Amino acid sequence: QVQLVESGGGLVQAGGSLGLSCTASGRLFTVYDMGWYRQAPGKQRELVGRINKGGSTTYADSVKGRVTVSTDNAWNKVFLQMNSLKPEDTAVYYCNAVVYGGINYWGEGTLVTVSS
Repeated sequence: QVQLVESGGGLVQAGGSLGLSCTASGRLFTVYDMGWYRQAPGKQRELVGRINKGGSTTYADSVKGRVTVSTDNAWNKVFLQMNSLKPEDTAVYYCNAVVYGGINYWGEGTLVTVSS
């Protein structure tokens, strides 16, 4: 199993920046993909960005150019750097890890609120 703990959420003004981090523990050698999703009130959870062990990244169109997903060399932390934040970026942000076999693990989430 893999455990994920997010940190770094909070309140930020529109146009500002915020960085989130996620610390992973457990059977990390089984992880091949990590990333971030978000869920706004009344909406479905959606992809923000993700990275695989080959270094390839994928971003949602709504955040492309404004966010960067990265990991540390040990692949036990994944980061989300968000710039030019908009009120519509307000959501609970969840860390995600995918292990071989396709099992998904999730953190408990961290709230990001962007004020206008």
